[in-house]
Amino acid sequence: MQIQRFESGKRMSQAVVHNGFGFLAGQVADDTNADVKGQTTQILAKIDRLLEQIGSDKTRILSANIWLADYNTFAQMNEVWDAWVPEGNAPARACVESKLAFPQYTVEIAVIVAV
Repeated sequence: MQIQRFESGKRMSQAVVHNGFGFLAGQVADDTNADVKGQTTQILAKIDRLLEQIGSDKTRILSANIWLADYNTFAQMNEVWDAWVPEGNAPARACVESKLAFPQYTVEIAVIVAV
């Protein structure tokens, strides 16, 4: 079985496709001055771009993992998430509060998708 890696570096790939599945690395915002809604919007745009790159789209997301630096921002993140997920295509999802790699990140999202 062939494994395809996208936007690979020494430490990680932004996406890996194997056997009909796409695995996206945890995505974080580029503009960390934005609030959680702004960071979530940026992340979802990055996910859209990666999904297009691997030949899939958000209607094919099977699972999502979301990490919030502060669980008190859950409602704000969900406001952006709910507007982004197409009606009838909600994936299985987990959302937890966690320290993220750098304190300026408020949210990180990783998805698994059918390709």
